[in-house]
Parts: sequence; C-alpha cells; structure tokens
Amino acid sequence: MDNSYTPSRRSFLMGAGSLAVVGATAAACGGGSGGSNNLSQWYHQYGEKGTEQAAKKYAASYKKKKVTVQWKPGDYGTALSAALLGRNTPDVFESQFSIQLATSKQAVPLDDILASVKSDFNEIDIATNSYKGKTYGVRMISDPQLLYYRKSLFQNAGIQVPTTIEELINATAALSKGNVKGLYLGKDQGVGALGLVSIHAAGAAQLNADNTAPGFTGDDAIEAYTQVQALSKSKGLLHDYSTDWADPGAFINEQCAMQWCGMWAMPQIQAKFKDDFGVMPFPKIGSAGKPVVYTGGWTSFVAAKSKHIDDAKAFLKWLWIDNTADQEDWCLSYGFHIPPRKSLAAKATKLQSGAAAETVKLNGQYGVSDNPYWTPTLVTPYTDMMTNIIRKGNDPKGAVAKAAPLVQTALNRLLSGK
Repeated sequence: MDNSYTPSRRSFLMGAGSLAVVGATAAACGGGSGGSNNLSQWYHQYGEKGTEQAAKKYAASYKKKKVTVQWKPGDYGTALSAALLGRNTPDVFESQFSIQLATSKQAVPLDDILASVKSDFNEIDIATNSYKGKTYGVRMISDPQLLYYRKSLFQNAGIQVPTTIEELINATAALSKGNVKGLYLGKDQGVGALGLVSIHAAGAAQLNADNTAPGFTGDDAIEAYTQVQALSKSKGLLHDYSTDWADPGAFINEQCAMQWCGMWAMPQIQAKFKDDFGVMPFPKIGSAGKPVVYTGGWTSFVAAKSKHIDDAKAFLKWLWIDNTADQEDWCLSYGFHIPPRKSLAAKATKLQSGAAAETVKLNGQYGVSDNPYWTPTLVTPYTDMMTNIIRKGNDPKGAVAKAAPLVQTALNRLLSGK
C-alpha cells in the first residue's frame, strides 16, 4: 500500500519478519502517549495520497478516547524497535509479526478481542500473526504479490500462460522483442521478490515443519534455486529500470511483457491497459511444486509497555474488527488490497470482477505468507545465499551448504531466547 515504492519499505514488508530487537541504548526514542489518558497510534509513511488524512479521520471519529496518530517517515522499523523499548511506547502500532514481539514481551495477545470473528479472517493472516496458540496482531490489509502479464503480447506470440517454471523461462525469452523484454523481477533480478516464492513453488519452505531447522536444503529446494538461476540468466529478463519491482513503471511503460508486482498497483495498470492485462501466480517448480502467490500486508498491535492496554485493545477492536466501513475504505480507496475479513472481501464491489477478482481467487488458492520464526537474523544469510545464486551465478548446492549452518545458528539462538 505505497505508491512511493521505496525498496526499504517493501523489503521490510516482504519476508523480513518483524522488527529486529534493538539494544537498550536505543530506549531513549519515544513518542507514545506517556502518562496521559490519550492513546498514541503509529503508522509508517504510506505513499498513497490521502492515507495520512484517512488514518487521522478514523482516529478522530473514535469517541471513547482521544487518539493521536503519529505518521512516521524514514526508517520506520528502527524507530519503532527503539520506541517499543523506551518509556514513551506507542499504544497501538503497525508492523509485521515475528516471534520476537512475543518472546521479548513487546506486544500483547489479542485473542480476547478476536474470539468472535477469528474464523472470518483469512487463515493465512491469523497464522502469520500467531505464536504458541496465541494471536498477537490484527491484519489491516492483505497485499498479494504475483505476476502481471499483457494479454495481447501473449496472444500475438502464441504463448499460453505459464504453469511451470520451464514454461516461464521459455516465455521470458520468446516475449523479448525489440525494446520490450519478457519479464521484470526488480533491480536485483529477483533476489528479493523470489526468495520466499521460489522455495514454496517447489513445495518446500524456509524452515521445517516444527521450525527447528532449515527447510531449504533438500533436492526440491536445490531444483528451485537452479531454475530461478536459469531464469535470471535469460536474455529476456529486464535488468535495468529506474524503479524496482514494487513500482509498476516498467510494465506500464511497456518495457516488459510480464512483471512481478503487488495488487496495490492494479488501479494504475488498469488505467493504462484497460482489459489488456492479466494476473497469474508464480508457476510451480518440479514434480512436488505448486503455484504461489505471496501475501504480505500490515498488522496492528498493542504494545505490551502501553500504560493503557485495555483502552488500546478497545480502540484497535473498534477500528480493525468492528468498523468495517473504514476497513473497506482503507483497503480499496488508496490502491487495491484485500480486506483480511473474508466477509468484507466477499462483498467489496471493487473486487468482484476482472483482474481484481482473479487476484482474490488466486490468493485464496495459492497464497503463502511469512513464517513468524523467519526473523531478520535468519533472513540475512538466506538473502546472501540468493544473491550468490542469482547475481553471482554460484552453484546453488554449494550456496545452500554455506547458508544452512548460518541459518541454523541464528535459529538456535532465537529458539533459546538469547
């Protein structure tokens, strides 16, 4: 949900877990409600016009308490991490969940306010915000990411929508003609966009089923990385563009026939191409594979150090559980996003037809999201591995062998609470 499409914001949103727990030296950063009877609510700086005004309008209409909205530009993750350890912690804040928010006692469970509506939330959105049977956050928006493609270019080339990675590689080459390349995956050739997606497309995951060891070391995973490396080497891949994958500029300006991007960009793409575009999941890799749509999003939390936890929970419930009119406005008036409540998504007029309806369907069929155990300390060696495979052309099996012990060490430390 961001027309500024800053890489730091999108990498924070996709696959980066939640906030890194910072040291006590950062505890001086604050900005919460302090000892007053007011509530403080933090947002990162969204790029869409009107979002700040909308957030403040919602807060102003709450009658039980005065709610002060703080719109935080710049490095939101670092600022929030410091504030959660400080004396003036925000009462309500948005972020992505990792188990560190629970184990470090930075957010409180919200099962009591979710109890009556939990089954109405998308199961992915509940799972990605839960730890040891407790749910810590209420998803505000769901942001599917998938492949956009130009229907007319496919038809002119006699190409069907790819359902396997081999077909995607072939289509990328075949659709590259003149100034139009076949596919754009971002400035890093897919390191960020496909790090999580490719492993799930092969039927595996970053961690094993009980989250105690890396899950990306088997033959299916090696096949995934080998195929993604082959895709990155395709002459049909667009390498150089002024904006990254989260901005639809390369697709809108007809520099590529396909692009990995988010549902947030759909209104701009519709404005340019009308019905001459479609959406598809990332295709399956290998015999055990499956198509994948990555589902990101933002979630609202109550800070454990809030001086007004009950009041903060009541406000969060009012805004993101009870107040469906504002939830629909937030999700669909500033770009396209899926409301996390299934009942609300089902009746949202803007999601009932065309590519928007197809995206909702694909997200329901093939959506995957972040594992709360996949924290920033695990992301770093994994991202280095993907860089070595995609950007440097290193042997996938050797890159995995190098990264797996580093991820295991970080995971052991995480599980031990150190």
